[in-house]
Amino acid sequence: MLWRQVDAVVTGFEAGDPGLFTPDSVTWQMHGDPMMWVAAIRALYLQALHPRAVRGVMQNSDFGREAWGRLMRTANFVGTTTYGTTEAAEKAGARVRKIHSMLGATDPDTGERYGVDDPELLLWVHCAEIDSYLQVARRSGFRLTDEQADRYLSEHRVSARLVGLDPDAVPASRSEMAAYFEKVLPELAATPEAREVDDFLLRPPTHPLLVPAREVLWRRVAQLAYAALPPYAHELYGRKAPKPTTVTRQLRATGTLLRCVPARLRWQLPPKHILRAMARLGPGSRPAPYKLGR
Repeated sequence: MLWRQVDAVVTGFEAGDPGLFTPDSVTWQMHGDPMMWVAAIRALYLQALHPRAVRGVMQNSDFGREAWGRLMRTANFVGTTTYGTTEAAEKAGARVRKIHSMLGATDPDTGERYGVDDPELLLWVHCAEIDSYLQVARRSGFRLTDEQADRYLSEHRVSARLVGLDPDAVPASRSEMAAYFEKVLPELAATPEAREVDDFLLRPPTHPLLVPAREVLWRRVAQLAYAALPPYAHELYGRKAPKPTTVTRQLRATGTLLRCVPARLRWQLPPKHILRAMARLGPGSRPAPYKLGR
């Protein structure tokens, strides 16, 4: 019994379910990085460029009032599926699939009615999100080899399955992801709904007393997330694309600054997925970039 306890401490796995990804995954280490918040905003910008996808959002919610809640629900879903138990992750996926199955949207030009759980739309949302996480992490200084980057994309066939996609239809490498974006590019456009998302992200509604903070802090974050978009997204939105080298420098500077904040302090923010995972699995399960080099 004593030797089993010692072995658990050494490996970092005490009694507990490691979940769908496990502490050995690239996902486990990378999703604990603070730049994921910048990446999430980039994902919103990118997702909004698919007319059918953004229409599904706008026709089923008051985006201006619910955008913050949507962003937090997405963060909670990612935290649960990454660091939660297998049961918690599967339940989170089931909830998302159930909600999507009840929602639809109408094309104003053709009158066509379609479900928001259309596999093509789910695939776009998935790829825009996971690609944003990977691109922002790497450009901001989170060190991943090309092989590890491919592993990350392959791991997220799991999260794709949770939202109702066939894992075999999901890009599982950088080359497959690039081919997917090239294929879908002709379908993208900066529709009025995309402009609404753009306007919200630059000037989200806030209390009058917080407007100065919004202008100083939030706008800089949103502009950085926008700057990190691929060139075709800048072209569609109609704003001049900054030089990639300049954006990379800004992402690295921001990443360096945010990573100076002690991880345990950052992880205290609700809903504390990482701290709960460490309590369940032991201190050896703590996410840390250096573990990817082992």
